[in-house]
Amino acid sequence: MLIDSPLPQLDHLFDYGVPAELVGQVAVGVRVKVPFRSGGRVIDAYVIELFDPRAESASTTDAAYRGALSPLDSVVSTAVVLTPAVWKLARRLADRAAGNASDIIRLAVPPRQVRVEKAWLAARAAAVVVPVAREPGFSAAPEPAVPDAPVMPAAPSETAVPIPPPASAPNHPLVEPVETAIPTPSPVSIALATPAFVGYPTGRLDSVIMEHHRVAVAAIPELTQLDDGTTIGRWAQTLAELAVATLGAGQSAILCVPDFRDQDQVQAAVAQLAPTLPLSRVDARQPNPDRYRAFLACLQPEPRIILGNRSAVYAPAQDLGLIAVWDDGDPLYTEPLSPYVNTRDAALVRQQNTECALVFLGHSRSVETQRLVELGYLADVNPAAGRHPRIIPTDFQSEPDQQTRAARIPSAAWQAAREALGHGPVLVQVASPGYAPMLACQSCKKASRCTHCQGPLGLKSASAVPSCRWCGALAAGWTCAHCEGTKLRVVTLGTGRTAEELGRAFPGARVIVADGDHTIQTLGAEPALVIATRGAEPVPTGGYRAILILDGERMLARESLRVGEDCLRWWANAAALAAPGAPVILAGVGGALARALNAWHPDIFAASELADRRQLRFPPAVRVASVTGTAADVDAALADLSAVAGLDVLGPVDTEAPLVRAVVRFGYARGDEVAHALKAAVVRNAAKRRKPKSGSFQPAPTLKVRFDDPELL
Repeated sequence: MLIDSPLPQLDHLFDYGVPAELVGQVAVGVRVKVPFRSGGRVIDAYVIELFDPRAESASTTDAAYRGALSPLDSVVSTAVVLTPAVWKLARRLADRAAGNASDIIRLAVPPRQVRVEKAWLAARAAAVVVPVAREPGFSAAPEPAVPDAPVMPAAPSETAVPIPPPASAPNHPLVEPVETAIPTPSPVSIALATPAFVGYPTGRLDSVIMEHHRVAVAAIPELTQLDDGTTIGRWAQTLAELAVATLGAGQSAILCVPDFRDQDQVQAAVAQLAPTLPLSRVDARQPNPDRYRAFLACLQPEPRIILGNRSAVYAPAQDLGLIAVWDDGDPLYTEPLSPYVNTRDAALVRQQNTECALVFLGHSRSVETQRLVELGYLADVNPAAGRHPRIIPTDFQSEPDQQTRAARIPSAAWQAAREALGHGPVLVQVASPGYAPMLACQSCKKASRCTHCQGPLGLKSASAVPSCRWCGALAAGWTCAHCEGTKLRVVTLGTGRTAEELGRAFPGARVIVADGDHTIQTLGAEPALVIATRGAEPVPTGGYRAILILDGERMLARESLRVGEDCLRWWANAAALAAPGAPVILAGVGGALARALNAWHPDIFAASELADRRQLRFPPAVRVASVTGTAADVDAALADLSAVAGLDVLGPVDTEAPLVRAVVRFGYARGDEVAHALKAAVVRNAAKRRKPKSGSFQPAPTLKVRFDDPELL
């Protein structure tokens, strides 16, 4: 049994006995409740393995145990929700990140919805339950079928047939029953209305699906219109074609995209290519019953398309043939909960387990993907023709007036917007939402801070009172702590202030704001000024007639190792929304980043970034792990790493008192050793937090370990 607990000292399997009255209900992958310690306490768990200790074939150490085992308390449900493939993936990822397998399973298996599950079990097709052998790690002693045993439902396209048990099967009291069904037919015959993979070398992407290759694919930066008039990115159509081709080969496909906007585009593309194919959308925005219903549909034996965000990579796909990840550099793929596994890493590990096809698709390329391409682990696939948007960096143009060059919106951008506004929508991408998200003292130019929590002050509208962006406290009667000044000045302009200024500059034009507070996914072809933050740009019919990318210097001023590749990704995705031949004005940015966008060579920029990081021993050239805790706990954890060769330690440095943090850098070949040593340190630290027999209980600060944090350096 695997206990469903976040405690690191419980991250291993426990042995329990199966009472005779529950033999017909217990199977590998079902939810159960087991007694734990004393006082009649029971806890949730998953059945990971079943064996008969009396069987002659039981040769493992656990099977040789002859003592009395505590019986499990009850079976929560007979639905098999944890498949062997998902368990194997969770265990490998947890070991790689020094985390708990139960934390990953909590992402893979949604919370149980009783009514949905009962309806799903009641609707299962008639099938005969027979004993079969499981893959290594999931063995079960065979036995004749038990009538009330849990089964997996047969898909509508399959025919369940009776199969008699083998004559040689011994009669054991424990059995893991599963359903045996014969699919009809496979592979699926799919007729596409249009040829697939237009724009790529003939047969290149077809071979990826048929031969299960690992590739990094450069997306075609343009829009396409569906038969119903919906406009989507060309990348969404490519992703849908890959999924449909996988189902045509009789296998399932997992498509991972960052957010719901991308999911809607891919779902629309799949609906046009093959509207009758089974598709399950796994989305955190769904109500819990809908999400659990989609999860249960993934357990059915028929191949299907599974579309979702970062947690979709853990979906229990049957006969997995493809994992495709769109825009793998997006920070939304980083799981904010322990053990903080990135979707890219989970996809790589799952591809190793299943040997399916693996596709990383994007307009730009992350440095992590570039490293895999240079190592030869991923093949590079580019469009047959080098079509790309018309990028015009203003730094490459000569402006005679110095003030004109320093303006937020250069004269070339004004002229392009004025000409394009008569023909259709114009996009203006800005860095921040809100009206004026940052204020400063008028006298000393220091950033204004809240007198309550020291958070930054901002304005919600032109007539609003300045308020704190952290605690919301009003800053009426504010006084500068540095010079005692009382007047504020606007430092940065958000979507609201930019819309106000452009509305005055273009009287009569329709102004639309699209950001986190104003969600707009699609737009017509009518003229309009669209002020949007990065990633929130609506998809217009026919494309934008001009695109202005502002606040580039502010975006690049963020303190992060990934700021360059992040900006290139934001700007490339925005430029892909341009109509054919429309200008894309990049204001105030020059250098290698502007040249890479202008020539549309994000791979060259990624290769240059990777070369620099190799010289400095920064990720992804090496792996990193942060160790946070008290000075004594951090020193003890680092001492455990002293025997590991080829690593270096940065710090420890003070963080929040009394905690310190150290950064460990090591090669990929040493990852298992480092993870094992740090996991042992975490378990040792957690075991110390036990309540003493007498005196007050003072829990020790928890030692926190995080691998491959993208914002660590």
